[in-house]
Amino acid sequence: MRSVLRKLLFVLACGALAASMANVLAESKQVGMGTWKLNVEKSKYSPGPAPKSTIVTFEPAGKGVKVTVQSVSAAGATTAYEFTANYDGKDVPIKGSPAADTVSLKRIDARSTTRTDKKGGKVVLTIKRVVAKDGKTFTATVKGTTPKGEPMNNVLVFEKQ
Repeated sequence: MRSVLRKLLFVLACGALAASMANVLAESKQVGMGTWKLNVEKSKYSPGPAPKSTIVTFEPAGKGVKVTVQSVSAAGATTAYEFTANYDGKDVPIKGSPAADTVSLKRIDARSTTRTDKKGGKVVLTIKRVVAKDGKTFTATVKGTTPKGEPMNNVLVFEKQ
C-alpha cells in the first residue's frame, strides 16, 4: 500500500512540475507582447530630432510575432509599418517602412531580441530590444544609418499601455 501511495505522489508531483514548466514557457513567449508607447523624454536620439510619438504593438503570430508601428515625426508626418516574423533570423518583407524592405528577428533570451532591417539586401539598422523584468518597459538600442547616410545611435524607452 505504501509503495502505491509513493508512486501516486511521485506521478502527481511530476504532473505538477510539468504543468508549472508549461506555464513558464507560455509566459516567456508572451514577454513583450501588447501595446507600447515611446517615452520621448527618457529616450535619446543621435541624430535628432525625436519623433512626437511612436506606438508599437506586438502580437503573437504562430512561432513569431506581428509588429505594427505608428509614428508621428517631429515635423508632423505620420508613418505606419508592419511585419510578421519568426525568431529564426530569416528575412521577411516589411510593409510601409521608408527605410527598409526586409526585417529579420532573433531571440537572445526570454526578454531580449535582435532585429535587423535591410534595404536592397544591405543592413541599414539593428535593434536590440530588452524587456524589463517587471514587464512594464522595454529599451530598444538602435544602431545603423539614417536614409541620409548619417550614423544613427538611438536608445528608445517604451512603456506598456
